[in-house]
Amino acid sequence: MGEASVKTLETRTDVSSPLVTESEVRTGPERTLLARLRSPRRPRIWFEILLIAVSYWTYSLIRNAVPEQKAAALANADWIWNAERSLGIAVEQTVNHAVNSVTWLIVGMNYYYATLHFIVTIGVLVWIYRFHPGRYAATRLVLFATTGVALVGYYLYPLAPPRLMNGQNFVDTVLVHHTWGSMASGNLKNMSNQYAAMPSMHIGWSLWCGLTIFAVASAPWARILGLLYPAATLVVIVATANHFWLDAVGGMLCLAFGYTASRAWFGSLPHRLPRHPLYAGPHPATALLNRFRR
Repeated sequence: MGEASVKTLETRTDVSSPLVTESEVRTGPERTLLARLRSPRRPRIWFEILLIAVSYWTYSLIRNAVPEQKAAALANADWIWNAERSLGIAVEQTVNHAVNSVTWLIVGMNYYYATLHFIVTIGVLVWIYRFHPGRYAATRLVLFATTGVALVGYYLYPLAPPRLMNGQNFVDTVLVHHTWGSMASGNLKNMSNQYAAMPSMHIGWSLWCGLTIFAVASAPWARILGLLYPAATLVVIVATANHFWLDAVGGMLCLAFGYTASRAWFGSLPHRLPRHPLYAGPHPATALLNRFRR
């Protein structure tokens, strides 16, 4: 997604949000601290790397610190599976068995599940940081708020993935095909909470990537790929028996919360903010810190 091949829709999206007006760009005393904090500004690479690293470490720590509650998680999985069967929408086992019968396909999906979740998400963050700095903070806030509210779901609703259900004959494709990378199967299963399947952040993050690309990119092929990515991810999480498709609905709801939080803070959806930040001064938190140092 280089600058030459993925251009922005300047005429469509490079407009100021209701929050960021010319009067708010001024650095005079009439500009409140809150308004300055809510104004998009050019991100700093060292701060972003540190913030993302610390945030993901904290997220992983909290997610894995949530009590596994195995009995409750298995009971919840049975309830969801029985409810889906009653409604005639229980397709997970059919998809799991069908895809598992094609070795090259399921092995590819195992690696897809283990790697693209991180690679594509980081790639989209870097792309927005590099070419759309005015939209970066709002876009990042969507991702962070989505991930943060997911932790509430893990705590309140422990859920076993289909592959761990008792007596339902789901195939744990990582174990069967001896592929690497899944933190929820094989030798790495003790490093991750296996009963935190609801909501699915594979869907939350992939849909965030897809919508970000679709909203900002102008190249038709890029926008199409943006929409295909979360759709392919949905197939993968079901085929590998890592999630019920209702877990994906949970991920979508978390993402909706993330967009709501970002819009409330910045006064606009991320793609409607200016491509380049209007306010170029130092971050107000830096100025506040300097005052305490004096």
